[in-house]
Amino acid sequence: MQPSEPALARELGRLVQDRRTMLGLSQAELAERCGMTQPQISRMEGGGTVPTIPLLRRLAAALDAELTITFSPHSEAV
Repeated sequence: MQPSEPALARELGRLVQDRRTMLGLSQAELAERCGMTQPQISRMEGGGTVPTIPLLRRLAAALDAELTITFSPHSEAV
């Protein structure tokens, strides 16, 4: 069973927040680095929005991280 879109948005938000805090950045500092506003960062970290791929690329650069998107096959039942 695949996670719902809201669940994926929350997970992505948590990943962004974890990386931001690891780097010691405030939401405002991250927003400035990637051309967003602090409220937009807050909404995203709370799982309230699903960013586009171009925004994910800007976030990755601002967080000094690599953006990796993969497709994995479903595991087969044995």
